[in-house]
Amino acid sequence: MAKVFPLHPKHPERICWGCDKYCRADDLQCGNGSIRIPHPCEDFGAQWYLEGDWSGLLSETQRKQITASNQPSAKEIKPHKPHIKLTLKK
Repeated sequence: MAKVFPLHPKHPERICWGCDKYCRADDLQCGNGSIRIPHPCEDFGAQWYLEGDWSGLLSETQRKQITASNQPSAKEIKPHKPHIKLTLKK
């Protein structure tokens, strides 16, 4: 089974994210080339997992956590106030 892909690694620049080995940036062992593959947070920012299809990269548990955290809580949902028309005095 593949390792769980971290959403927010502490130092993503130190690791090659090209395969499940997660080699150090100066010691690439997978043979996929001579360059380090960056973590998506380096290219797309801290909330990288909110846009695009990362289903092949993230586990089912991580996807459920992400969708649950994106749902507004009951406190964040503002109650609907009915529109009231006031009559003007002439």
